[in-house]
Amino acid sequence: MPLMMSEEGFENDESDYQTLPRARVNQRQRGLGWFLLGGWKVLCGSCCDCLVHVCRRRKELKARTVWLGCPEKCEEKYPKNGIKNQKYNIFTFVPGVLYQQFKFFLNLYFLVVACSQFVPSLKIGYLYTYWAPLGFVLAVTMAREAVDEVRRYQRDKEMNSQLYSKLTVRGKIQVKSSDIQVGDLIIVEKNQRIPADMIFMRTSEKNGSCFIRTDQLDGETDWKLKVAVGCTQRLPAVGDLFSIKAYVYAQKPQLDIHSFEGNFTREDTDPQVHESLSIENTLWASTVVASGTVIGVVIYTGKETRSVLNTSYAKNKVGLLDLELNRLTKALFLAQVVLSVVMIALQGFVGPWFRNLFRFVVLFSYIIPISLRVNLDMGKSAYGWMIMKDENIPGTVVRTSTIPEELGRLVYLLTDKTGTLTQNEMIFKRLHLGTVSYGTDTMDEIQSHIVKSYGLPVTSQPSGSGTGGVTPSKKTQASGPKVRKSVSSRIHEAVKAIALCHNVTPVYESHGSANGETESAEADQDFSDDNRTYQASSPDEVALVRWTESVGLTLVNRDLSSLQLKTPSGQILSFHILQIFPFTSESKRMGIILREESTGDITFYMKGADVAMASIVQYNDWLEEECGNMAREGLRTLVVSKKSLSEEQYQDFENRYNQAKLSIHDRGLKVAAVVESLEREMELLCLTGVEDQLQADVRPTLELLRNAGIKIWMLTGDKLETATCIAKSSHLVSRSQDIHVFRPVSSRGEAHLELNAFRRKHDCALVISGDSLEVCLKYYEHEFVELACQCPAVVCCRCSPTQKAQIVRLLQQHTDNRTCAIGDGGNDVSMIQAAHCGIGIEGKEGKQASLAADFSITQFKHIGRLLVVHGRNSYKRSAALGQFVMHRGMIISTMQAVFSSIFFFASVPLYQGFLMVGYATIYTMFPVFSLVLDQDVKPEMALLYPELYKDLTKGRSLSFKTFLIWVLVSIYQGGILMYGALVLFESEFVHVVAISFTALILTELLMVALTIRTWHWLMVVAEFFSLGCYLASLAFLNEYFDLSFITTWPFLWKVSAITLVSCLPLYIIKYLKRKFSPPSYSKLSS
Repeated sequence: MPLMMSEEGFENDESDYQTLPRARVNQRQRGLGWFLLGGWKVLCGSCCDCLVHVCRRRKELKARTVWLGCPEKCEEKYPKNGIKNQKYNIFTFVPGVLYQQFKFFLNLYFLVVACSQFVPSLKIGYLYTYWAPLGFVLAVTMAREAVDEVRRYQRDKEMNSQLYSKLTVRGKIQVKSSDIQVGDLIIVEKNQRIPADMIFMRTSEKNGSCFIRTDQLDGETDWKLKVAVGCTQRLPAVGDLFSIKAYVYAQKPQLDIHSFEGNFTREDTDPQVHESLSIENTLWASTVVASGTVIGVVIYTGKETRSVLNTSYAKNKVGLLDLELNRLTKALFLAQVVLSVVMIALQGFVGPWFRNLFRFVVLFSYIIPISLRVNLDMGKSAYGWMIMKDENIPGTVVRTSTIPEELGRLVYLLTDKTGTLTQNEMIFKRLHLGTVSYGTDTMDEIQSHIVKSYGLPVTSQPSGSGTGGVTPSKKTQASGPKVRKSVSSRIHEAVKAIALCHNVTPVYESHGSANGETESAEADQDFSDDNRTYQASSPDEVALVRWTESVGLTLVNRDLSSLQLKTPSGQILSFHILQIFPFTSESKRMGIILREESTGDITFYMKGADVAMASIVQYNDWLEEECGNMAREGLRTLVVSKKSLSEEQYQDFENRYNQAKLSIHDRGLKVAAVVESLEREMELLCLTGVEDQLQADVRPTLELLRNAGIKIWMLTGDKLETATCIAKSSHLVSRSQDIHVFRPVSSRGEAHLELNAFRRKHDCALVISGDSLEVCLKYYEHEFVELACQCPAVVCCRCSPTQKAQIVRLLQQHTDNRTCAIGDGGNDVSMIQAAHCGIGIEGKEGKQASLAADFSITQFKHIGRLLVVHGRNSYKRSAALGQFVMHRGMIISTMQAVFSSIFFFASVPLYQGFLMVGYATIYTMFPVFSLVLDQDVKPEMALLYPELYKDLTKGRSLSFKTFLIWVLVSIYQGGILMYGALVLFESEFVHVVAISFTALILTELLMVALTIRTWHWLMVVAEFFSLGCYLASLAFLNEYFDLSFITTWPFLWKVSAITLVSCLPLYIIKYLKRKFSPPSYSKLSS
């Protein structure tokens, strides 16, 4: 195994280095050569890092004791509670933007050349020819950055100035979000964002709990139940929070949003009250209160909140094309220096040769055209405009205009699941009873059975004795000899089990009541259907309860100890909740023990994944097969079962269970063992299938991307089963492919064994959970990434936001390929910012992801066109444009070299002042820039043959090979134009300039025509407009052209002859190449 080092390892190495005296000696010996070849970069970099380190010394995060309502008692200073997303401030803006610009070799080079023109002995031509283009580039860039920065500032200000009520000894006062401190008691109303991390003290809800929405934190749209601290919830009035002496001890701030450890202590009672605090007592910042009003004590603010710790800061993204062009400009610079040295050498190093060398370097500075940056930046803006104006992908917004070409180079697409691939809307699809199966079209049959079952007692009874007539008949059936039950009674039992076995709470919207306390009391009576919504930690459960409501059995009320159902005839059945065993990812099942109030019967209901339930239910021959069938349809399956308990059985169980709950050692194992003693020989009632609806056209889009050679990884915070199910139903994993589920591993040895098992599999998709991934990356990072990259698809489930970003960075480090991340929730922001190219979807989970992304779309299906059409065009156009602009500079430098070598190596410019400025601007700018409208195939063709996209990832449109071809073309054409003009020129030197410059302009216009693959009317206009401009300007340029000579026949035929010799051979070569080795796109278009 090759020795791999993490980035931290390298950093540590450097800091160790600086403490060793021997290393200092080594650094001294590096000398001038090292300094010139990039040592200056290293030194500047380390100086900047040093300054940053001193300015931003990280304070160590510590555990804390927070007194209720007494911020002044805090021992430490804690960070401000402000949100700050800006890159610069007033002082760092100009230096920061200039650094980002002159970091590029190209711009730095122009700065040096432009400054050299202030030295009289080096001055060539006019100052404006060098400073005007440079000033224009910088002005455009600064304006663009300033607009972005102002927008960020406004967004932050809006968030920081939201008002909240703070409780003080004197009553309520209003405070801004940014002024909240650790220890403050803050009141948060329904639908208000929680401003800082808090411990939940009190709520207006009677049962001491409330729901919060966490979609901006972890991407899950279901509501989470939070419980208030018992001691403070029991206080008679809100004001009593100040009359008690209490504090909260909280652990130091951490990344993990799913865990918390702390204690609540009340000191003014005898004995002191201690309560342990866990994740269910916390209210994290950026979540939203969904029911009631809550009061919390602030424990973490600003940078220390969970949501900020989990977001990474936006970095300046630079496209691969820009980096490649930067490399080519360095090669050109080298060529320019070599050419200047050759000129001086041929001169024989006579006189002040060093000064002449620099003059030659400036003369040949057109080899590297400054218009390259201007053209490319304007091109990028044009692509952005085209993307936003495309009617096929409405609502698409380009937020980072510097990287549209990246869309054409992607190899890895990392996507979120919930809300990105799926709509996050569950629909009940299938109920299977073993012998009979009901689908969406036969649900009315179930409804009629339910009405029949509950329709027996017609006499209206008080709500206490719900089903006087039905239950006995059921009991005789169950307790008599094994009679095969009728379908009707089996349906009735199954529906009743589904309606009872869950963790769903019905929530009633109040009508116009302002006070939270009366709201829930009022809701108890108002059981009307129109204002009831269901809340649960899983959307599957809500779908099941909604379905039982649609067939006639409605959940109308639920608190911590009881549950009520309404039958089709309007009676209320009441049940007492004795025990609840919540769903965990290890047990994969949930159970509930209920006592029916009318009959006193005790029933244990259980539902869970087929893997977990198969061994618990009585023997049957259909469960496994039917689960497989439903999974293939992309349904999420749950097995429902029940067991009747006698009073003695239950009492015995309860005693053992309570004992296990009090044990100190291995509590979890002991409790699980007691529950398992009940989970035997349970009666299998039914199998349910729920569908999470996919976004529109997800399957064809994923198919398109796969054919385009893009590897798709799904990173989700959801459960393993759900993730696998969606991967199959969305065809992320094709039907014929095997899936390798990576077993949970916790140690190095286990990871080693599991990786070996995975290595033996070929062409299968990988499914791995976040915890196992963490272990693999800790010990076998290189091997794991290597194996995972060979998979056709990878699914990572139970991923935290930070893990998603970590996976993106891993791919970037290990593969050197371009990555793209797409998501729709606040939990995807880190991943979107870490990727080379981030795409946000404006979804149900808010706009956080789309605001942080480089591109924002409204639907997942738009990504196909965005990449395959716009990405491909942007890259191919920019590659052509960049190389053509370089060709335009190289051809004139070749002519300068030929001219100087003929005239005794004099460092005199061939073309003066306006001719040079005009050449790069008015005479050739429009036709060259019109290359941004060029396309090799129509958009429909690109979507029909996504395989065309695959070629781009190899980067063949812009490589050293294509660049070399352009260099040879430039040398050939420059030589022909100059020699031709000299051979054919008349008695005066002025004629050489006139002939060669005219031929040069014509050659450039013809070369643009040669490069274009699909003509657009604007291109034709640009060609004729430029030619017209040139001809019109001939009349005014008396100092360069002899008008009486230009209007003669000899001038015309000489120019035509030279232009023909310079361009015709290239046209012939292009024709032959297309005939004998056509590119892939031309095969399609023909």
